[in-house]
Amino acid sequence: MDSYRLVATDIDGTLIREDGTLSKRTLDVIAELPVPLVVVTGRPVRWLTQLYDQMAEPVPAVCANGAVVYDPDTDEILRAAPLDVDLLSDVVKRLRDAVPDISLAVEVEDGRAFRYEAAWPVRWEPEHDLARVLTSPEELLSAPAVKLLARSASHAPDEFFELVSGTLGDAAEPTRSSSSALVEISASGVTKAAGLAWLCEHEGIEAAEVIAFGDMPNDIPMLTWAGRSVAMGNAHPAVKAVADEVTRTNDEDGVARYLRELFDL
Repeated sequence: MDSYRLVATDIDGTLIREDGTLSKRTLDVIAELPVPLVVVTGRPVRWLTQLYDQMAEPVPAVCANGAVVYDPDTDEILRAAPLDVDLLSDVVKRLRDAVPDISLAVEVEDGRAFRYEAAWPVRWEPEHDLARVLTSPEELLSAPAVKLLARSASHAPDEFFELVSGTLGDAAEPTRSSSSALVEISASGVTKAAGLAWLCEHEGIEAAEVIAFGDMPNDIPMLTWAGRSVAMGNAHPAVKAVADEVTRTNDEDGVARYLRELFDL
């Protein structure tokens, strides 16, 4: 369709299946798309390899919930909007005071490295040299972070998100993309929408010319910004509530099916 010049899609729970794979249908549609594709994800840069290894060619990425814009062709960070050390220190103090059992981690070096407290559950870090436990509490605050991550074992996911949001107020930007009590925190104003908007402005593309897909609350800013928004069949209820339409689930290739019909592929 001539009215759309770019497709923006989340990765986990949206473009890929639950087993982490891109289906043949999805790969075929990506190859046939008449407009560029951009992935907009909470993942850090170092976690893009798992996706790119399945694609014929890598596509641009907005990572860390909008904090990083990445060009895979040049391996270049085009834009980064981290929490600076002073803000990071303030946010960490607020969280520690409010949540005694909190465990914290940071995405540093524009998301190419990960530092975590000893209590942090490390679930997926294939490149272990890029991730390591913090040697001291002070090290957490030693460098700007494109994302601060917070976990609590004593709170339900929604409860923990509300607690973190209330504790931080306007000081930073909390969001969530997990079914567990995990909150991802960015600098104020940093969202998937902001990162995608920067990339689109760079390419001369208007919001009305973008169609976006997502499944979790961290996708809501992007979905409300884009000209057309599509929630996955497996999406969080809050995402379905703001989307223009709902497609099939990620395991049913909802993105590919929708795009094939939209662009008559």
